[in-house]
Order: sequence, then structure tokens, then C-alpha cells
Amino acid sequence: MKNPIENLNKVFDSRVRLGIMSALMVNEEVNFNELKELIGVTDGNLASHMKTLEENAYIKVQKGFIGRKTNTTYSITKAGEKAFKQHLEALEKMIRSLG
Repeated sequence: MKNPIENLNKVFDSRVRLGIMSALMVNEEVNFNELKELIGVTDGNLASHMKTLEENAYIKVQKGFIGRKTNTTYSITKAGEKAFKQHLEALEKMIRSLG
């Protein structure tokens, strides 16, 4: 029997990162507070997951200001979109093979 998890991407093992990538796949960009609220995590928790995704070149970070408040927005990169789609395909294949 073939290893059902061999094509899964370890970066997306975390449910938080799955949520982040899912949100970024369907939105052109999302800001930090929107993601934090959507996924239900703390500032520090979200920041550490975003750092991992950024280090893997799966997301692009844009920092700016709205008035005097900082505003950080995130968008998915082409590499991130490709890697996430491959991960989802691997998940689907794994589920179908177990049924």
C-alpha cells in the first residue's frame, strides 16, 4: 500500500495555517485583525504562524498605515497558491483511498 500522507505539505499541518491559507485563497488580501478574528487566535499565535508561511514564501506581507494606526495585510503568493492546491489534492486523494 502506498503511503497516504507522503504528498502532504508539513507547513500546512497546523489547523491555524490551514485556516490562514484558506482565507487567503478566496480573498485578494486580508489584514491581521481580520485573520485573528476569523481564526480565533491570539496576536502572538497568529504572528508566529504568519512568520512560518512568510519564510516559506507562501504569503506576501504588506505593512502600512491607516491614519496613525499600523495596518498589516497579507496575500497569497503564486508559490503559496500552488503548494496549497497540491496539499488539498493530496488530502483528497488520501481520503478517497481510505474509503
